[in-house]
Amino acid sequence: MPAFEWNKIIASVLTAMIVAMVAGILANMMVHPQPLEKLAYVPPGAEGGAAPAAPAAAPAGPPPIAPFMAKADATRGQKVAQVCLQCHTFNRGEPNKIGPNLFGVVAGENIASVSGYTFSPALLKFKDKKWDTDELNVWLFQPQLFAPGTKMTFVGLPKEQDRADVIAYLETLK
Repeated sequence: MPAFEWNKIIASVLTAMIVAMVAGILANMMVHPQPLEKLAYVPPGAEGGAAPAAPAAAPAGPPPIAPFMAKADATRGQKVAQVCLQCHTFNRGEPNKIGPNLFGVVAGENIASVSGYTFSPALLKFKDKKWDTDELNVWLFQPQLFAPGTKMTFVGLPKEQDRADVIAYLETLK
């Protein structure tokens, strides 16, 4: 290949590099991004913010569910539980999905005991305990608070009455 051809190739590469550099400088001059005061989304287990955080206090759990269970509505709970249908099934004999079938979960079933489903080690630690309204209250409030490291990515139900209604609905599945 003649030297002139090599000169054209090298000139093309250098021109492309100069154009990219000038475009970057112009873009920085035209756009002035402002950093967020706090992160918009912090994945579970990740440190939030650029500065080192002070030691976090133990996460507060939900308030007791008993007062809300007194006025719980299973029909409303079934509607609230529609968000669970992406990962769970509710009827007897239905297959497990991403999450286990929830039929009979409140009928004295042990935690992490649905047959044919592989539970995370975080939840298997509780396999000798049974689901009850208080355990379900914490689980539905924030699964990562109940069993840190669980594979359930649902953020939880923040409203007490929603949790009570869902628990009332689960109690009807016997």
